[in-house]
Amino acid sequence: MKFKDYEYKRPDIEQMEKDFEVLLLQFKEAKSAHEQNDIIEKITNLRNNLETMHTLVSIRHSINTLDEFYMEEQNFMDENSPRYMNMVTKFYKELIKTPFRKELENTWGEQLFNLAQVQIETFSEEIMEELVKENKLSTEYDKLIASAKIQFQGEERNLSQMRPFMESRDRDVRKAATKAYMDFFTANEKEFDRIYDQLVKTRHSMAKKLGYDNYIPMGYKRLSRTDYDASMVKGYRDQVYRDLVPVVEELKDRQRKRLGLSKMYYYDEPLEYLTGNATPKGDSKWIMENGKTMYEQLSHETGKFINFMIDNELLDLEAKKGKRGGGYCTVIADYKAPFIFSNFNGTSGDIDVLTHEAGHAFQTFMSMDFPLPEYKFPTLEACEIHSMSMEFLTWPWMETFFQDEVEKYRFSHLSGAISFIPYGVTVDEFQHEIFQNPDMTPDERKETWRRIERKYLPSKDYEDNDLLNRGGYWFRQGHIFSNPFYYIDYTLAQVCAFQFWIKNREDSKEAWEAYLRLCKAGGSLPFTKLVQLAELDNPFEDGTIKRVVGPIKEFLDKIDDSQY
Repeated sequence: MKFKDYEYKRPDIEQMEKDFEVLLLQFKEAKSAHEQNDIIEKITNLRNNLETMHTLVSIRHSINTLDEFYMEEQNFMDENSPRYMNMVTKFYKELIKTPFRKELENTWGEQLFNLAQVQIETFSEEIMEELVKENKLSTEYDKLIASAKIQFQGEERNLSQMRPFMESRDRDVRKAATKAYMDFFTANEKEFDRIYDQLVKTRHSMAKKLGYDNYIPMGYKRLSRTDYDASMVKGYRDQVYRDLVPVVEELKDRQRKRLGLSKMYYYDEPLEYLTGNATPKGDSKWIMENGKTMYEQLSHETGKFINFMIDNELLDLEAKKGKRGGGYCTVIADYKAPFIFSNFNGTSGDIDVLTHEAGHAFQTFMSMDFPLPEYKFPTLEACEIHSMSMEFLTWPWMETFFQDEVEKYRFSHLSGAISFIPYGVTVDEFQHEIFQNPDMTPDERKETWRRIERKYLPSKDYEDNDLLNRGGYWFRQGHIFSNPFYYIDYTLAQVCAFQFWIKNREDSKEAWEAYLRLCKAGGSLPFTKLVQLAELDNPFEDGTIKRVVGPIKEFLDKIDDSQY
């Protein structure tokens, strides 16, 4: 059944609430774990159906934000998803106090109860109004980003379509393209400030109503972090500052020399080489044909997966008018189908999407038999291990896509992955300071960003760009608006993915078996236990980054990147 034939029907929230109440009463009155297990299955079916409808709306709205029908349905979901959260929270409250908890844990796993506990601690009917407002503000941000109409070289382009020009070998072109890109954010500065200011205040208000000092502990629990806290994350950021920032600064200086520049400015950074960045040697159709072959050759499981995705048209990859920016993977529960969304633009990022988002999708494909919505995906930092590791596990096939530029791509991919981490922790430290001080003015927030940015990215130079010099770069980072504290997850996962890169070079069979084991576990374990299951070093343990970066630095130091 193809994606276009997946049926959407607006959920009857009132009826669902009534059905939920009946099932909850039966759950409370059940005389055995067996009875409760049957009821959990019925509740799960109700939840999967509603989440399927919500996901179909989300996908179709993001494919075309101008579609009035799905615009209206997205608004309906924004307004009603807190009511759904309320139903689920009521279920969780009954779940954690059942006298049959031990027997249910044997059936469903302990993680369900961990997740239930943190959900209870982050939701109450008294914050429903704020949750609706938060949803609407996040949707406002997405629509604002999607509204970009940039006139450049005689054509109107969206933000994603500007990327190839921002990587131009002609310095004047990339400077002009980057300026045009950032001019959109400058022109809408007050709107970005307004949306974020309201989001911060709304989230702070929710936290205070639920008895927290500020939003930080609530934000961690909303991300279902049951096995680490803000102090452990701070220790991790300290490792990055001590053991990784100097390595990244060396790589930035190598890039400056490759480009033949006495000084590298922000608009130079997207260009890796004077000969141009490595690019895929074909269009999106060609990429997908070769991607199909790659996954068929990688393993039996990935072959089955990619054919399922292609046959059912579960990929929307090309940038087009009205399409939301970025890329993501999601899961359509009732159809047991992952979905990949992206904006191909002719850069190496197109291949990264094919591997990164496919890593997410493959994990859900392998863990689709978990009936519980909670186990379809793990917590977000663990999710990103699947995606980032797949980028490295597919390295042997990169020659297919990049041909004579494959070594250039591999150097860029690996050095870029390392260089990303200090930026990722900048986003994280910024958010901690913002939510510790929710009454900051918009200007103070920008000053805070610029100060933290200078700490982790000391060589970043914005030349004469006023907004960026004042600290406005973070406007373009959607996670800050829609999903606070999420972004550090990419960096934690990257440290784990580097270990798969190391494992794959030492023993590819063993590396694949560990990866498959991780994917099959879905969300049935918390982050640190999934790391343990895959036999990886925990990023929070002091010394992990230093150990992991050593072999990577050694690999990169042996490459004469000046030849590229």
